[in-house]
Amino acid sequence: MDSTFEQARLLFLEGVGHYEAGRWLEAERKFTEALALTPGRPSVLTNLGAVRIKLGRPDEALTLLQEAVTLEPDNAEALGHCGTALAEIGVPAQALQMFDRALARDSGSATIWRLRGTVLKELGLLDDAAESFREALGRGGDPELLHYYLAGLDAGQPPRKAPRSYVETLFDNYAAHFESHLVAALRYDAPPVLADRLAATGRRYHNALDLGCGTGLCARYLRPLADRLTGVDLSANMVEKARELGLYDGLQQGDIVEFLARSPDIYDLVVAADVFVYVGALDDVFAQVANVMLPGGRFSFTVEEALGEEFELRPSLRYAHSEAGLRRLADTHGFRFAALERRPVREDQRQPISGLFVWLERV
Repeated sequence: MDSTFEQARLLFLEGVGHYEAGRWLEAERKFTEALALTPGRPSVLTNLGAVRIKLGRPDEALTLLQEAVTLEPDNAEALGHCGTALAEIGVPAQALQMFDRALARDSGSATIWRLRGTVLKELGLLDDAAESFREALGRGGDPELLHYYLAGLDAGQPPRKAPRSYVETLFDNYAAHFESHLVAALRYDAPPVLADRLAATGRRYHNALDLGCGTGLCARYLRPLADRLTGVDLSANMVEKARELGLYDGLQQGDIVEFLARSPDIYDLVVAADVFVYVGALDDVFAQVANVMLPGGRFSFTVEEALGEEFELRPSLRYAHSEAGLRRLADTHGFRFAALERRPVREDQRQPISGLFVWLERV
């Protein structure tokens, strides 16, 4: 029995090492093997549940974490992960209960305060959400991320763009079910709308660039229009999904502005569908696109529409941009408007989100 426990302990520690290094599949395998040797052990149940959340399988995670909480009702770590799983499957009220239970046992956890703020925001309790984010700040939480969250609640000056870690983590976790959720649940149709107007000119493009390519939703529409198609995205998991399509001639993982700044290529088509919702100040993007495009090239993109400021950060943590701001950017960086269309970019809570579809030409 002692040797079995020791073997399970070693497997568990190996799993922790893989988890801390971000090797989720290896961590899952080690925790699963450890649990088989010591069934019902709360620490193993908790960690296996946590890694399955990372792998985008919150339903499976929840079963394990609820067992851990039943065995150890005061286990703040298990309660916190259980709340995360409940939030991921879309039951924020139950998630809030778990986070409150966790904080009753460990009020010093910045992570739990942050997660609590997120579900309060989803429940429409914006003042309470802001207070929770401030509590997270006071307990050593990531200031860049938390100030971004607070700015989305009109509780601070919006940053020029979303924190890189936020966007990267969001889409790494979203990659597995990105397309089905975006297209089916949110009624997202930006790629064909952008591509149809480009195709209507009858023009063929020599070198096209898909900025923020995600899993490659634009590729099937851009591929027939271009001799060469390159994609770039901040999320490594999204890039891997896009690679599976076999439609890109090149794929890069990285920040779009950094990619453009170091690109040796010249593009005659650059498309950015649902990308600028994570970039507030677009001057750097426009400047870099202008640098890699000769006169006559096309720059096409979507934004959520703002009616006041040049850009604003919404409670959804997505930026919106005004037509006036986009026209200033175009004039400043050497583009003219070929076309602009107002139409919903997606739905949120079954309500259409007003957007701008823009086709620019490099002058």
